[in-house]
Amino acid sequence: MRNISGCLLLIAFIFSCNPKQEKTHPTRENITESVYASAIIKSKDQYEVYATVNGIIHSIYVTENDLVKAGTPIMQITDNSVAIDRKNAALAAAYSAVDANREKLADLENTIALASIKKSQDSLLFRRQQNLWSQNIGTRVELEQRELAFRNSEAALASAKLKYNDLLKQLEFTARQSKNNLAISETKERDFIIESKIDGKIYALEKERGEIVTPQTPLGIIGDAHVFLLEMQVDEYDIAKVQPGQIVLVTMDSYKGEVFEGAVSRIDPFMNERTKSFTVEATFTKQTPALYPNLTAQANIIIKEKKQALTIPRNYLVNDSLVLIEKDKRKEVKTGIKDYRKVEILSGLTANDLIYKPAE
Repeated sequence: MRNISGCLLLIAFIFSCNPKQEKTHPTRENITESVYASAIIKSKDQYEVYATVNGIIHSIYVTENDLVKAGTPIMQITDNSVAIDRKNAALAAAYSAVDANREKLADLENTIALASIKKSQDSLLFRRQQNLWSQNIGTRVELEQRELAFRNSEAALASAKLKYNDLLKQLEFTARQSKNNLAISETKERDFIIESKIDGKIYALEKERGEIVTPQTPLGIIGDAHVFLLEMQVDEYDIAKVQPGQIVLVTMDSYKGEVFEGAVSRIDPFMNERTKSFTVEATFTKQTPALYPNLTAQANIIIKEKKQALTIPRNYLVNDSLVLIEKDKRKEVKTGIKDYRKVEILSGLTANDLIYKPAE
């Protein structure tokens, strides 16, 4: 008797530990289908500041949270060799200027003036000798000598003018070349002053005075002071469902329990091969509290929405198309919109049907 009683107690214990199978009826409620995406907050036109040259930070003109205008100097980098090159270029430009070589031109101008006087004199003597020769006065040798002297003075004047023009061209060319070299040096020197590209806010400064920087060194972050965007990473399997203008519901750890609304504004058509995802941008459509660049967020892009749809819990669905209408009897259903916890039933069930949760 004692053994029989023990067996009965064991059987009763086993049945008491076996929970009843959960069941429910389909219900009418609103349902939306959405694409989930991890996201970060970015200010409009946000960008990382980089130098275009190597050097050492000499001065920093701003502090974090400062508001700046486009063209505002952010910091200055120094490289003594560039400053020396610019000074040398300035000296060369000054030395090569036409005005600085006016003495050379004046010397040739004097040569031209003397050659012109000599030509005039030789021309006069030549004409006189021609007149005398026409009157049978003088010798042919004297006539030829006067003509030769005139031709020589004429050639000397032409040569002096040519030398003057050549010198003037050379000086003007050298002067322009020196000015260009100076402009290039000044441009290179301006590259050492880093300026803001936009009207915005200094969100971060990542280097200090005296540090060495290269074109690969991030120096800070600048962005719009008031307008913020949502940058989402959407999986390649979901990107075909996403379209500009779709509503985006956003939650952030910084504002627990609050949901913010935005709209898809841009879809980057290039897939990141490493993450197999696409960058999708959204703008906030309603007023938001204070936001900061690089805050993390979770976004749901609303793909479809239906009001008063017939739904069942998603964990009651078997193989995406079957439900249990009895504990061991299945029925095929046609599904529609799905979210993370429920699924729409298009046909196969009514609100009066009872369905059972599949055993796990």
